[in-house]
Amino acid sequence: MATNHHAQIRYQALDRCFRKQYKRFYIEDLIEACCQAIYDYSGIEHGVQRRQVMSDIAYMKSPEGWDAPIESVKDGRRVYYRYSDPDFSINSKPLREDELDMLRETIFMLRRFKGMPQFDWMEEILPKLEDRFNLSGAGDSVIGFDQNVDYTAAQRWLALLFNAIVNKQTLEVGYRKFDGTLLQWTLHPYYLKQYNNRWFLFGRNEAGGITTAPLDRIESVSPSGIEYVANTDIDFEEYFDDVIGVTIPDAPLEKIKLKFDPKRFPYVVSKPLHGSQRVIDAANGIIQIEVIPNKELESLILSFGNQVEVIAPQDFRNQIAEKISDLKEKYFTMHKDCINKQ
Repeated sequence: MATNHHAQIRYQALDRCFRKQYKRFYIEDLIEACCQAIYDYSGIEHGVQRRQVMSDIAYMKSPEGWDAPIESVKDGRRVYYRYSDPDFSINSKPLREDELDMLRETIFMLRRFKGMPQFDWMEEILPKLEDRFNLSGAGDSVIGFDQNVDYTAAQRWLALLFNAIVNKQTLEVGYRKFDGTLLQWTLHPYYLKQYNNRWFLFGRNEAGGITTAPLDRIESVSPSGIEYVANTDIDFEEYFDDVIGVTIPDAPLEKIKLKFDPKRFPYVVSKPLHGSQRVIDAANGIIQIEVIPNKELESLILSFGNQVEVIAPQDFRNQIAEKISDLKEKYFTMHKDCINKQ
């Protein structure tokens, strides 16, 4: 879970403590309340330190926070904390302008789901949010997203799968392979991810492994009577860190060295291929990424055409070279066929 998400959980826990005027909360009590709140939310035993809680209190009291009227009251040699105004709560404070800006943009992004099956509740709730927070301009587009407007297959299943994940519902999924074979899967859905304008479902299969299903290959989805198995092993926020795309082969990490044409190199530096990217030799346009090679990486490298060369490792270089050789052969053969027909 992200650190800022933990911070919000701690702020809410402290707010609840400070509002209880009938009970004295010493620093040890506040630390315990924060740890318990994080555990209740995420199931993670997170050790909150005294210094962190004191920093949280200082932030809550600051103008950048909520100007919270937190007072420390001496109790012998100890000190407990409370709100001097028993009616105060950080949840009752008006939103700051930057918070309104973020809410406005969030409402705009939510509008992208309007009209989709099972998201029609937004037709009612979004206008209420706009009216409640005076966000009449929330529908004005100021940011664009890549999307395939003809990707109706994904739209057909996206809302249903989203709700199944949230409600922890096991599913029976009909999946059509490209060779025409129809497979029937029992899946415990965990995660939805978009890559290259295509949506993918990740879920636990009957063998206990993870199945990846492109939504455009799904033909049917129905509830299953099998008890749902919750995800306790995979953090999907980190699951794709070692790959480009969504395919995760059972293979080790490789240090891939790539040499780019001088005209392409600045663009690759400004827009890294992967989070692990680092420049090895700027003068010669060489970078390195540490990933598990997969088909998405191959496609990305081939998309640069003659502006990139795989330097290492040798086996991956040979793999790309073989694909380039096959491509050259196809073009050469096609050219000879065209000449013979003329």
